[in-house]
Amino acid sequence: MELVFAIALFAFSAGITPGPNNIMLMTSGVNFGIKRSIPHLLGISLGFPTMILAVGLGLSAIFQAYPIIHTVIKIVGMTYLLYLSWLIANSSSKMEGKQVSKPFSFIQAAAFQWVNPKGWIMAVGAIATFTSVQHELNSQVITIASVFLCVAFPCAIVWLSFGVALKRLLKNERQQRIFNVSMALLLVASIIPMMLPATPQ
Repeated sequence: MELVFAIALFAFSAGITPGPNNIMLMTSGVNFGIKRSIPHLLGISLGFPTMILAVGLGLSAIFQAYPIIHTVIKIVGMTYLLYLSWLIANSSSKMEGKQVSKPFSFIQAAAFQWVNPKGWIMAVGAIATFTSVQHELNSQVITIASVFLCVAFPCAIVWLSFGVALKRLLKNERQQRIFNVSMALLLVASIIPMMLPATPQ
């Protein structure tokens, strides 16, 4: 139970802090409301624990043997985040009476986890920190994924609800536009630490 509690603290601190998933989820809440954003929320909440399982049960060995694969995924992920930032900056719930954008689907949100640099850092970090070679690896990875699954939902709900609450404060199209551009810039800023080389300990 002590290990589960430690994993839960890690999952909560990683899941509640600003990052690409939470920024986009909050933006979806502002632009589309809770109901239309539920597939996005579920895609994140289920997609990331699935990613932990895949990384912990096999992909990490592939990345160790072929680190170029991880580098390519990281570059693709950061490029995709820049593209999403552009979409967010130019999105609107309504523009001249017509729908010009739509929220993430469940599949899109789940697939996004695989190109989310923060997601890779969290997944690899959790597996490296909370597994031990003295114990059977598969059961440890399943435990980590299960804890993240339980913690991901409330964290995602907080950010989505925050976005919906903000929507009540954004009274017109101009204010919503300013919010979207601000969130796009924040999403770009979230990429910067991932571009920097690791600091030697």
